[in-house]
Amino acid sequence: MTARRRRHIGSHLLLIAFSALMLYPVVWWIGASLKTTAELGSPSLFPAVPQWSNFTEGWFAIPKFSFTHFYLNTFKLILGVLLTTLVSTSLVAYAFARLDFPLRNFWFAIVLVTLMLPSQVTLVPQYVLFHTFGWVNTYWPFYMPHALAGGIGGSFFIYLLVQFIRGIPRELDESAKMDGCTQFGIYWRIVLPLTKPALVTVFIYCFLWNWDDFFGQMIYINSVDKYTVQLALRMFIDTQSASAWGQLLAMSLVSIVPAVVVFLSAQRYFVEGIATTGIKG
Repeated sequence: MTARRRRHIGSHLLLIAFSALMLYPVVWWIGASLKTTAELGSPSLFPAVPQWSNFTEGWFAIPKFSFTHFYLNTFKLILGVLLTTLVSTSLVAYAFARLDFPLRNFWFAIVLVTLMLPSQVTLVPQYVLFHTFGWVNTYWPFYMPHALAGGIGGSFFIYLLVQFIRGIPRELDESAKMDGCTQFGIYWRIVLPLTKPALVTVFIYCFLWNWDDFFGQMIYINSVDKYTVQLALRMFIDTQSASAWGQLLAMSLVSIVPAVVVFLSAQRYFVEGIATTGIKG
């Protein structure tokens, strides 16, 4: 065995060891979701008798509502946010990347500055504004900021798309103009299809960040019938006095399935979007 081969084997063994270390909490999580409350303190990863009933009982544990209702609420919120985000950020990014207008660089710099602005700074003014509009306990506080290219990650998405669009040859725009295409036509027919990898990247980030946005949902949503999955998980502690930990862990495990499915199904476009944006930027 050559020294180079030994180094390869050693590096692979080291990577496997680190991977096992990183995956251990997930394995424990899966095992704990199949245990009774009394078994959670045991050192074994998996119980002798798996409690599959934790999943069925946890699904219907909240009085008057099942997790089907909370999942529908979550997807209703997420789909609206995704649609408004993709439309607004792509339009703004196209304007910054392709159009010439007064103070364009200044306004783009303002967008980049907002990347460093913590969301907690604008929380109170936003809440007062949305309360004045009567939007508290609705999903409008999530839809409208994203419709205006704001919301969670809005500035980052604009920057990401601008960098990608700048890498698209302008000759395509000129050819489209010669064929009588308008600016919106160039955006819709030329630029938007070519930015598919970057748009998928925005889609994944937006989905994951808003799916996990417990704090924002807790601030603006008050009624149980409008609760999302993240808020419903909190109710296990409130309604069952923190006793049904197996059901709580089972439902929290189920809650990450959509995020994992979305990431794995779009992973190829995600890597391509990040890589090409970095090269062309």
